[in-house]
Amino acid sequence: MSAEVTSPTFPFLAGPPLDLPAEFELLRAEEPVARVTMPSGDRAWLVTRYQDVRTVFADPRFSRAAASVPTAPKLSPRFLLRADSILSKDPPDHTRLRKLVAGAFTARRIDHLRPRIQETTDRLLDGLEQVDPPADLVTHLALPLPVMVICELLGVPYCDRDRFRGWTEALLNIELPLADAYAAREALDDYLAELIADRRVHPSDDLLGVLTAARDEGGKLSEDELVSFGITLLIAGHETTANQIATFMLFLLRNPGQLRLLRESLDLIAPAVEELLRFTPLGVGSGLLRVATADVEIGGVTIRAGEAVIASITSANHDPAVFGDPDELDIARTDNPHLAFGPGIHHCLGAQLARAELQIAIASLLQRFPGLVLAVGEDELNWRPRLGLRGPSAVPVSW
Repeated sequence: MSAEVTSPTFPFLAGPPLDLPAEFELLRAEEPVARVTMPSGDRAWLVTRYQDVRTVFADPRFSRAAASVPTAPKLSPRFLLRADSILSKDPPDHTRLRKLVAGAFTARRIDHLRPRIQETTDRLLDGLEQVDPPADLVTHLALPLPVMVICELLGVPYCDRDRFRGWTEALLNIELPLADAYAAREALDDYLAELIADRRVHPSDDLLGVLTAARDEGGKLSEDELVSFGITLLIAGHETTANQIATFMLFLLRNPGQLRLLRESLDLIAPAVEELLRFTPLGVGSGLLRVATADVEIGGVTIRAGEAVIASITSANHDPAVFGDPDELDIARTDNPHLAFGPGIHHCLGAQLARAELQIAIASLLQRFPGLVLAVGEDELNWRPRLGLRGPSAVPVSW
């Protein structure tokens, strides 16, 4: 498709929220690097094949920092990612910031956290058992579990959850006025600044305390980077996992054979979570753009310096060149090199934490409630109005 003709609008949001947009399959087959128009009105190149997506993530000429400057193309007019965020950095700044907290998210550290996550999950399920069904899985498990865990890791008071959740909702809700989103971001900035000020009076060994010490004692990040890093960890540490717990359960409930297999063989929980990570179209918008800093050829198309690129992990994870029967949920799949957490240097810091929470939450839920069923039809579910991140606002279940 040439740049002169009308480009299709992206994200592709037509159809049921649980279904993968059909456009991905068509583009992978016919136009794997295609021009699209984003909600901002800007255009970008959409990359849909697995190997090409990996190339975009690995090639330093596709820059996150170049995408964060005010004049760069934007996915949405309300895209408010700060230039001082780790998500907006390229090496060496990205490497510098990542090293400050990487030790808190190693597989070994997360293994030590598993008993605490299990204890928290059991307590939440105790509360769910006391509720007369139907009950909302989001309210009773999917949301509070990752909120509790990240609050404890970061050092944010759990009693403040309604405050920062309200700001997070306003920041991410595409149906609210842009002024409300800016106000929410400012409120989050002020809130994190208050917590940081407290760490300076009362040092601690939580992540916020570690980052504050790195700022004050080592000069390893700026004050703006410190606040922004805290906000990123707080939001990313619960928002995606909460959506995944709820959405993964919806996919299991709509695939009764796979659900039965998992109930009968809970030792499959690790590959089941990996398959659900691959299978679920959680972030069809792929909101983190990259901008080419030089002319680069991808999939036979030359992307010019200054042009935006969207590398679709959702599409890559359904590429039949890599995954057999990619549109079938197979919780026993063994060869599963999915890209759900992002390849390369921007691989999700919290990947091991998310895996632990997802495995424990889903296995414990199925074990405690073997008769769990969806209490409403799929068409009755309400979905949060988000750009690029799908998640149900409630999942009513009975047992």
